[in-house]
Amino acid sequence: MSVATTDAVLPYDEVLAKYDPVMGLEVHVELGTATKMFCGCATTFGAEPNTQTCPVCLGLPGALPVVNAAAVESAIRIGLALNCQVAEWCRFARKNYFYPDMPKNFQTSQYDEPIVFDGYLDVELDDGEVFRVDIERAHMEEDTGKSLHVGGSTGRIQGADYSLVDYNRAGIPLVEIVTRPIRGAGERAPEVARAFVATLRDLLKALDVSDVKMEQGSMRCDANVSLMPKGADQLGTRTETKNVNSLRSVERAVRYEMCRHAAVLEAGGSILQETRHWHEDTGVTTSGRPKSDADDYRYFPEPDLVPVAPSRELVDQLRGTLPEPPGERRKRLQSAWGYSDLEMRDVMNAGAVEIIEETVAAGATPAAARKWWTGELARRANAEGKAVSDFNVTPAYVAELDGMVASGRLNDSMARQVLEGVINGEGAPTAVADARGLELVQDDGALESAVDEVIAANPDVAAKVRDGKVQAAGALIGQVMKAMKGQADAAKVRELILQRLT
Repeated sequence: MSVATTDAVLPYDEVLAKYDPVMGLEVHVELGTATKMFCGCATTFGAEPNTQTCPVCLGLPGALPVVNAAAVESAIRIGLALNCQVAEWCRFARKNYFYPDMPKNFQTSQYDEPIVFDGYLDVELDDGEVFRVDIERAHMEEDTGKSLHVGGSTGRIQGADYSLVDYNRAGIPLVEIVTRPIRGAGERAPEVARAFVATLRDLLKALDVSDVKMEQGSMRCDANVSLMPKGADQLGTRTETKNVNSLRSVERAVRYEMCRHAAVLEAGGSILQETRHWHEDTGVTTSGRPKSDADDYRYFPEPDLVPVAPSRELVDQLRGTLPEPPGERRKRLQSAWGYSDLEMRDVMNAGAVEIIEETVAAGATPAAARKWWTGELARRANAEGKAVSDFNVTPAYVAELDGMVASGRLNDSMARQVLEGVINGEGAPTAVADARGLELVQDDGALESAVDEVIAANPDVAAKVRDGKVQAAGALIGQVMKAMKGQADAAKVRELILQRLT
């Protein structure tokens, strides 16, 4: 259970009537490099605590860092994809502050000399409107370790019996993407925040620089929010809600802080510049610590690292590796697949674009690929608490299954039985169907005989069909399918019944 809050909030409509929101978003992305930012330690997620450390990432005296070249290249590619300028020369700085899970008592980061700067990202909102978010900079830094607070009910240090520190994460390469103040979003500010993080996540995934798993902390957002009275020019005092780790929570946290700020201001109070903690279960934020300004961190150039000066040749080479922008790719695929906006949105929300693309390439129709991945397989995965990728099903298998339905060998019911066998490890779809004896009856004589027997056994239902109540044929179709043990084409059964009765 999260810490309760007594903070007052103003209704959202009243907030918008009196104030204009201003946001600033800072997104931290853990890069998917094999080793850490300044040493050769592994970056494997979930390793035993304190097994991926060395004198450098533990901050031991005399240990000297070396910059990870792959991390630098990833940072440049991120900047290029965000339409940023790439610095011809930049350097690292020490950001000084004490955290128990930061072994050096300073973070190696970048301050006024970032690797990339002055960019933008266009984000599409739910109704198709495009909102441009200006990027101030993206800079390289290292992550801290992780504190685990044992005991208590909140998982936070308050009320804990003791704390443990895992330094495996210390030194993991990070890129922090910082927006300029986002103004003019009005009532859509929370939606813009969510859309920005979602669009950025898709872009980073397309770049293959991070797994962007927000639930594991490899991508997290700090949401800065302030309010200006209508017609004012001066920015209000901001708060920073730290480490928000889901798209839904980003939207909810921004909206909540807008309502809380307004309530404070309407009561004659002033906003404290501070960090805030987001509580997913209760949908509120609580106070963290007073927010420091840059001067409080006593930045100064990192003396143990040489400046980074990427050549123009390297930058041009990296520019050539950029993938098709996710938004353009989505529109291209939607057009090629013939999906409606709603269908494409469902596919996007399910994270199934890539696997459907592979399935279509393997020979399935776009409609069938969407049906199996976002329908039957997604339903089963949700029921079993698994991911679709946990099943022994490949795009080629789904395409093979679709081909068996299209050729008339299987109907949908039989195809689901085959899929179950594939998931259970019985083999490829054709092998499963052969082993289970699943195949539609091709003997028209047997099918016609079953239809005639069912019609004869149900004269009342047959009479309704003859009188024009065609929907009554459904009962007859069901009985024929039962007699044929499900191994008949329901459409063909319907056709035969209507031929005889209409």
